Amino acid sequence: MELIDNHTHLNDEPFRGKEQYYLDRAKGLGVTKVICVGQDPEFNKRAVELAQKFDNVYAMVGYCPDIAKDYDQKAEDELIKQLKMPKVVALGEIGLDYYWDESPRDKQREVFKRQIEVAHDLKMPVNIHSRDAFEDCYDILKNSNLEYGAVLHNFNGGVDWLNKFLDLNIYFSYSGVVSFTKATEVHESAKVVPLDRLLIETDAPYLTPKPYRGKQNETGYVRYVAEAIAKLRDIPLKEVADVTYKNAVRVYGLK
Repeated sequence: MELIDNHTHLNDEPFRGKEQYYLDRAKGLGVTKVICVGQDPEFNKRAVELAQKFDNVYAMVGYCPDIAKDYDQKAEDELIKQLKMPKVVALGEIGLDYYWDESPRDKQREVFKRQIEVAHDLKMPVNIHSRDAFEDCYDILKNSNLEYGAVLHNFNGGVDWLNKFLDLNIYFSYSGVVSFTKATEVHESAKVVPLDRLLIETDAPYLTPKPYRGKQNETGYVRYVAEAIAKLRDIPLKEVADVTYKNAVRVYGLK
């Protein structure tokens, strides 16, 4: 059985200089590939470096909504350069965040749309952050060309939003939230999401799943996300592992 953590911040401070240790721990839990996620110039640079250093690490780069206000032509040129590097497999994380509102919402929407266009020009998928912004996120995606795929990271919507996004060539990535006792809407959507659209992630060092909730998350704990989904759907863990592995390989074009 092999697992892929399709969204982790191995480039974040808690893992600095200890990446091999955490990758070894992940391997012990069956996690054989991870995708390290960028979000700003420093995280993007670090994600690319880690993908170059470790055989089982891939990278994505992008400008997250918090720093959309800093996106300009120079930023875009650097992104395009990084997106063309070996083992960089997606543009992300990008999107909308109406919870923190670190950038003006009109600027978030503008930059989100533009990065989707950049990804399409380069024939790459996008990895999407949407917090308290499903309505605007859906409207933008509905009017975008997602020919090369899109992933809603840390999907925390219910069945109604799942069904709306399903029509848009979207994959749904579930995090440790799916293991939380009170996350009933997430439970319901995880039960019915088509298996060929299902992905799993940690978003480490955040959103630690049970049984380690309250402690720092790490990429190996994607196994417990898979276990939570298997329990909700009453299917074998290996089936969740197999389908999410195949889906990640397909959408990100992994070898």
